[in-house]
Parts: sequence; structure tokens; C-alpha cells
Amino acid sequence: MDQQWYALPKKRGSYITLISVLVATAVSLSVGVSLILWGTGFTKTSLSLKQSHQAKALADACAEEALQQIQDSGSFTGSATVSLGQGSCSYTVTSLGAQDRLLTTSGTVGDAVRRIQISIDQVSPIVNVTSWQEVVSF
Repeated sequence: MDQQWYALPKKRGSYITLISVLVATAVSLSVGVSLILWGTGFTKTSLSLKQSHQAKALADACAEEALQQIQDSGSFTGSATVSLGQGSCSYTVTSLGAQDRLLTTSGTVGDAVRRIQISIDQVSPIVNVTSWQEVVSF
């Protein structure tokens, strides 16, 4: 009896190659999805930051408008809203007695809101600002 040895086909190498390709594809897909999500988050953050800067500029613009109103009429008190560009701002001037005034402004663009509070201790002959600060709320 002659024994013949037959070599079995090497299927094991094919499975290793297939699994390697599947793992590499899964890793590549994960990296791609992560980059897309990171880019989307970055875009949203960038938009929020831009709107926040625009809201601050609007709050400053309303503050300047209110200061001009006070300069034009030393007895000015009141409030107004101004629409500029893609947002709006509002201001309120309150008399605290004598020549003291409290000026509050807020600028809004999209979801971003920035607020400024200004203290004035003299309105005539010139407007004297003693404090100009950004605040979280009034």
C-alpha cells in the first residue's frame, strides 16, 4: 500500500487576508466619520464665536448711540432698539439722580447675546464715563 500525501489547500491565509481587509476598512470608516463630526462641531463653534463677536459690536454700537443721545440732551432718559445687519441691540438710560446715569445695552445676533453696563457721573458739559464693563445679566 502506497501512501499518498495530499496537501490541503491553504484557506487559512485567505481568511486572514479577508479579516485584515475588514478591520482596515472599519478603522478607516471610523476615522472618516470622526473627522466629519469634528468638522461639523468646529463649524458650529466658529459660527457661535462669530455671532458672539457681532453681538458685542452691536452692544457697543448701542452704547455709543445712547452716549450721543445723552450728549445731545443732558436730561435724556429712556430706551430704544436698533436693528443693524443680522442682529439688533437695545439700550436703556436710567437717571440715578443729579447727573448720574446708568446705561445698559445688549446686542443680539442669532443665539448670542452680549450685555454692557456703563456708569456715568457727569453729563454736562461733557459726558464722563466712570465704568464700562461687560456683564452676564442686568
